[in-house]
Amino acid sequence: MKKKFGTALSCIDGRIQIPVIKWLQENFEVDYVDLITEPGMDKTLSQGQWVENERLREKVIISITAHNSNIVAIVGHYDCAANPVCDCKHFMDIAASTHIVKSWGLPVRVVGLWVDEFWHVHVVSI
Repeated sequence: MKKKFGTALSCIDGRIQIPVIKWLQENFEVDYVDLITEPGMDKTLSQGQWVENERLREKVIISITAHNSNIVAIVGHYDCAANPVCDCKHFMDIAASTHIVKSWGLPVRVVGLWVDEFWHVHVVSI
């Protein structure tokens, strides 16, 4: 049986990796999650330069091409050292990042996620 993959554009913070992987496995029935990480990913995508976003797009395409990923999650989180803003600003950054990734026109579903101070995952944008 072929294993299913998802992709997470996520912060490098190790505290959020396992909750995000488990959430994607439970909600999208994936077996594995390709992690593409940057410090403060929601800020990087929403406020980054074209060249940064293009580099991330190329990595997502590798995940889609090599592993047939059909879901891409953009993840922001509580207590982010690289994007130390209020939760509301994170939600706006995640929503903007989701819009950017959707604009790439890739054959995947895109979802924006927030990991709270208790390491629970919440949907911000779909």
